[in-house]
Amino acid sequence: LADRQTFADGLTVDAFADSPDLLGALRGKDVVVAFVESYGRDAVTNPEYAPQVGAVLDDGTRRLADAGFAASSGFLTSPISGGSSWLAHATFGSGLHVDDQARYELLTDSDRLTLTSAFGDAGWDTVAVMPGTDGPWPEGEFYGYDRVLDHAALGYRGPDHGWATVPDQYTLSAFERLARGGDTPVMAELALVTSHAPWPLTPPILDWDEIGDGRVYGSLERSGEGGRADYRRTIEYTMESLVSWVETYGDDDLVVLVLGDHQPLPAITGDGATRDVPISVIARDPAVMERTAPWGWTGGLRPAPDAPVWPMESFRDRFLTAFATLPDLLQ
Repeated sequence: LADRQTFADGLTVDAFADSPDLLGALRGKDVVVAFVESYGRDAVTNPEYAPQVGAVLDDGTRRLADAGFAASSGFLTSPISGGSSWLAHATFGSGLHVDDQARYELLTDSDRLTLTSAFGDAGWDTVAVMPGTDGPWPEGEFYGYDRVLDHAALGYRGPDHGWATVPDQYTLSAFERLARGGDTPVMAELALVTSHAPWPLTPPILDWDEIGDGRVYGSLERSGEGGRADYRRTIEYTMESLVSWVETYGDDDLVVLVLGDHQPLPAITGDGATRDVPISVIARDPAVMERTAPWGWTGGLRPAPDAPVWPMESFRDRFLTAFATLPDLLQ
């Protein structure tokens, strides 16, 4: 009870709640927050995964540079590990440490400013892309989403292989088709779920014009056995899909944040793993990267083992501070 009261009291303490001109430095940009399921520190530092995943990230960094994009990366400490992704999403968006369902329910019953609602208040079209959701999601109103593209709205007609049915490249393709290209800039949060346990398959990377409604995936068969190599391959697939999407559809007005929600299960990390997850910012506009330079992150998509580590709940305020236009918020 004491914890609940302390958390409830903290909901109303928010230096940004009534701040004008938040996010002015991103005016006109499409801002995409891509959560990669179970993308944890172990994927980029554990010797069992890091050589292969790191090679994909390093190649992605080179490809992005060839397309005019820069990237930098660090770590966030998630409130959870192994599951309960919604608690990480809540922590990231609210600027509060949400590590159990009681806190989550208190938060979503409040009017706390979230990253999404800050963008919405500033004139962005806010979209949640949730391929794993196939029913009502009342929390969308709390977060401040104008639209929720759930499993049905994404129109996937490929094979059903369980919770992580929709390949991440399809999700990115559908997002591009359904949410981008309008007159209003978009702020979107995407849940990329191919790397969700038990990793039944790793889809191929396709040409974007082949994807259509997903029927092209009809020949996919379950190939994974739920082991460590299957986990690693899905992370490689998702990160390669993201890089390809930025290469193909990115422009001067695209800003991408890609991060993990939590570390995978202990069966994948072993005992004693941290709760750290990688986070990267990608942009072509040098002014965007200049505002993130004080963060001290590692250049490229692969954070160095000693890259800065922040509590996940600190990111909202750091981000709002970096991209505010009022001088007093930039100090």
